[in-house]
Amino acid sequence: MASTATAAGDTGGRNWTFLTNHGHVLLAIARDPTARLRDVAAEVGVTERAAQAIVADLEAGGYLHRTRVGRRNEYTLNPAGHFRHPAEADRQVGALLALFAETPAPEAAPHP
Repeated sequence: MASTATAAGDTGGRNWTFLTNHGHVLLAIARDPTARLRDVAAEVGVTERAAQAIVADLEAGGYLHRTRVGRRNEYTLNPAGHFRHPAEADRQVGALLALFAETPAPEAAPHP
């Protein structure tokens, strides 16, 4: 007899999410562009070293830009960046940011 999940989040003990750690880090930075990586790591549930590596990946991919302001970093996001997976490559990450980080989605060009 097969069992079915009774709650929306019940996955039979397996722990998984729809978003990757890269997505979670991008959203954490979108919510607070001056956050310390230590705080981003704690929010996402990864080590500080993993958060640093993810930020480096996101910066190399053009999804964010890091600027040193005094002793801290400030991040500027690029909502026009496209998703990396071929199935979503035609979509911009700004839509994800707007959905989860409460930032405005990039406006479409006006039609004449």
